[in-house]
Amino acid sequence: MKILVAFYSRSGKTKKAAEAISDILKGDKEEIFDIKSREGVVGFLSAGTDANLRRLTTIKEIKNNPSLYDLVIIGTPIWSSNISTPVRTYLSLFKEEFKKVAFFCTRLGSDTEKVFADMKNLSQKTPLALLELTSREVVRDQYMQKVKEFIKNLKEELKK
Repeated sequence: MKILVAFYSRSGKTKKAAEAISDILKGDKEEIFDIKSREGVVGFLSAGTDANLRRLTTIKEIKNNPSLYDLVIIGTPIWSSNISTPVRTYLSLFKEEFKKVAFFCTRLGSDTEKVFADMKNLSQKTPLALLELTSREVVRDQYMQKVKEFIKNLKEELKK
C-alpha cells in the first residue's frame, strides 16, 4: 500500500506529528507550502482572518501526485476554529485525486469535529481514521501513544 502524508505546519507542531506518522507507516511526505508569508504576529493574524473567511491561497507546486497513492493522510493546524488556509487549498485542488483519506490536526482550542467535518466535505471522502493532538502534547513529546492508536485504527479500517 502506497501512503502519502500531506500537511501544512506554520509553527512546526503539525510537521512533527506528520513525520512521526510517516516514519511509522513508511510513507512519503508532502509538506504544503503557502506562498503568503505567515510569519510573526502579522502572519498569525492574517492566518486567522483567512481561515475564518474560508479563503484559499496559492501553494507551491506539490512534489507527490495524490492520485498515485492508495491513502493520503492529511494534517492541518486549526486556525481560528477552521482548517488552515493552505490545507483548505490542497483539499480543494486535489479532491478528485484522493482514493482514501485519513485526517489529523494539531490544536490549541477545540472545534476538531467542525474541522474534520469541513475536511470530509472538501475532500468528498469519509476519513478512515481521525487524530487530534493538542499543541501542548506535541511540544512535550506526549503525543506518540495517540499517533500509535491512530495508526492501529487506520490499519484496522484498511483491512475491511
